Amino acid sequence: MKFFIDTANLEQIKEAQDLGVLDGVTTNPSLMAKEGITGEKNQLQHYLDICEAVDGDVSAEVISTDFEGMVKEGEALAALHPQIVVKLPMIKDGVKACKYFSSKGIRTNVTLVFSAGQALLAAKAGATYVSPFLGRLDDISTDGINLIEEIRLIYDNYGFETEILAASVRHTMHVINCAKVGADVMTGPLSSIEGLLKHPLTDSGLAKFLEDYAKGN
Repeated sequence: MKFFIDTANLEQIKEAQDLGVLDGVTTNPSLMAKEGITGEKNQLQHYLDICEAVDGDVSAEVISTDFEGMVKEGEALAALHPQIVVKLPMIKDGVKACKYFSSKGIRTNVTLVFSAGQALLAAKAGATYVSPFLGRLDDISTDGINLIEEIRLIYDNYGFETEILAASVRHTMHVINCAKVGADVMTGPLSSIEGLLKHPLTDSGLAKFLEDYAKGN
């Protein structure tokens, strides 16, 4: 399973990259604004900075909701850097734009997916990635992991090459459960990745080793 980090914070991206397990980045205008990066020119430059900081795909989101606007924005984003993947919303014009971009060889990530039917449409339109949102489904007492399982079954049934990018990952158990059911990618905060490092027996075992070593010196 690939590990993406969902942020626009360059320090966190570099930290995950230095850990040696990072495969890419997802971000959006809201995450940009959280880092104080506003305005089209500044955001485009920041996408370039992210591409320089990470080895792997960088999902850059359009803000238009009509086909023509998505195409214009998406083409500009894709031209920025070879690592850019155009992120499109799961709406009617988003599916149309996905088909357009896939026919042009431009990679896409269809986002805000909350059902297996939406994921099926995205795959039919040639999406590179589809992003079902786990955390937001959990928020309304719906099983997000079950959605990943449904999409995995459908994609395997028909040999779709679209990768399942589990989004809105909130914590470490989301990561583990995504891996269990066969998500191709997960994207979440740095804490969800670093949480995989932690176990009390590792800490106590290391403390004991160091204690025993110190006794002999």
